[in-house]
Amino acid sequence: MITIQINAKNTTETIEQIKNVIGGKVVEKWGQLVLAVDNENAKGEIRVLNFDWGACLMEYDITFFDEVTLISDSSNYNPISFIYCLEGYCGHKFGHQEMTDLKIMKQYQSVIISSRANGFNHGYLPANIQLKINVIRVQRNQFMSKRLNKGEVLNKQLYEVFLDTDHKNVFSYYGSYNLKMADLVSSIRNTTTEGMIRILQIEGLVYQILSMHIVQHNNEVLNKGPETSLLKRELNTIRKCAKKIEKNIAKDFSLDEIAAETGLTQAKLQEGFKLLYNKTVTEYIRNARLEVARDLINTTEMNISEVVYSIGFTSRSYFSKIFKEKYGISPSEFKSSKKEVGLTA
Repeated sequence: MITIQINAKNTTETIEQIKNVIGGKVVEKWGQLVLAVDNENAKGEIRVLNFDWGACLMEYDITFFDEVTLISDSSNYNPISFIYCLEGYCGHKFGHQEMTDLKIMKQYQSVIISSRANGFNHGYLPANIQLKINVIRVQRNQFMSKRLNKGEVLNKQLYEVFLDTDHKNVFSYYGSYNLKMADLVSSIRNTTTEGMIRILQIEGLVYQILSMHIVQHNNEVLNKGPETSLLKRELNTIRKCAKKIEKNIAKDFSLDEIAAETGLTQAKLQEGFKLLYNKTVTEYIRNARLEVARDLINTTEMNISEVVYSIGFTSRSYFSKIFKEKYGISPSEFKSSKKEVGLTA
């Protein structure tokens, strides 16, 4: 068991105190700190990015080779933590609780935690399991003054957590699993731009993820959570299916074929796609093709006919019709506008 005592005043100090125990090297690039570890204790990265509106992003992308307990003293730094496990799982209990009170944060689950002042948070990280954990930490005073103008956007319970700037109370919420959030968390990890553009893109995604945590909590408090008969593994199968469609955009997918391949009924497929993407299977495929087509027109010299066939359509007129319905401009006009911008530049 590796025990890491943390009494940091911020997340930057937190990552340094973790490094002092498990080793590795911290490097900084464009304001993002990355602890890279490859030794007998762990292999992977822990990344930290701070924002000026009272929040920071902490990402675990790491495998520990022994169980890890993080014991965090909340005397100096006690944010509200919005946690999401993309892969693996982790555990948490407050310092005044027994080990039997340890709660597991499961894969795809939305979790919100806040400790009391001068209390302790005990985090548990398992051994030999690939962990991909997204943690958004919000400092109440700074966030309230810069970003939260109307408290009514939060339900009373969560609003009181934000208002508890003296940190008098503990709070924990273990929500239902949310696969829509998985796509946003994955988008952060798949960001390929560099420099300031990368930081701005990540900040935008952090806003969306934080909003999704809050909206889910509001809905579940009001018993407005999504109603579905699908199991988590079935929704995960549908999510993987959607990713496969995106990677094989020109393939002529049929509902029968997808049902046979996934082992799900057509009714479950339709229910799952509507729940996760607010689209039927056919609508999802069509939308994915249009987005690829837009990118091809914008970034390549392919003509419209070549684009049409490369994404699996056979009718140029049908493609032009639905492209204009989605983007408000025909493919030819879009291509021409791209050229004009290039000439002007």
